[in-house]
Amino acid sequence: MQRLIDHFQQYLPLNDEEKELIITRARPRKIRRRQMILQEGFVCKHYSFVLEGCFRMFAVDQKGVEHNVEFVAENGWISDIGSFHAQKPSQLFIEAIEASEIIQIEQQDLYHLYINIPKLDRIFKVIIENKFIELQNRMLQNISATAQQRYLHFLAQYQHLATRLPNTQIASYLGITPEFLSKIRKDLSDH
Repeated sequence: MQRLIDHFQQYLPLNDEEKELIITRARPRKIRRRQMILQEGFVCKHYSFVLEGCFRMFAVDQKGVEHNVEFVAENGWISDIGSFHAQKPSQLFIEAIEASEIIQIEQQDLYHLYINIPKLDRIFKVIIENKFIELQNRMLQNISATAQQRYLHFLAQYQHLATRLPNTQIASYLGITPEFLSKIRKDLSDH
C-alpha cells in the first residue's frame, strides 16, 4: 500500500489519518497473466492501480478483431471511466498481459475518500485530466499521422513497455498488421 500512498503524495501531501483511511478503502489483488479484470457487458466497479505487471484495455469489433485502446504498467491507473461513473455496462475489456499485482478501489470507497479527503478528489481530477490529454493526443495521431509516425509516438509514450509487449499487441494499438509493423521497424533500422 505504501507505493499507492507515495503515488498520491507526488501530487499533494497526505497526513497519517488520510493515509490510514486510504489503506482501509483499497484492496490489493494478484492477477494471473491473461486474466480479465473487466469484460464487455459488465459494469466497471474499480479504479485499478498497477503495482507490478502490465494491462491492456481493448474493444472487440463486430468481426471479432481486437483493438487496443491503452496500455498501463507500474504506477499507472486503468479503468473504464465511463462505465465506472455511469454504472453502465462497459464496451471494453481489461486484461493482464503479464502476471500482475494491483490495488483496487471500488466506486463507493472512492466517493467516500473524495468526501473525507478532499485533496484526493483534486488528485484524481489531475489523473483523469492527464488520461484525457493522452486520449486526445492518441486521437490526433490516428487521424493525422502516418503509421511510422504513430509507431515512433508509441515508442516515446510507452518506451518502458515496447520490449514487454508482443508485436501483435503493438500493431493492434497502432491500427496496423503485425507484418506492416515489422516493415516499419525494418525501414527504421535501415536508416
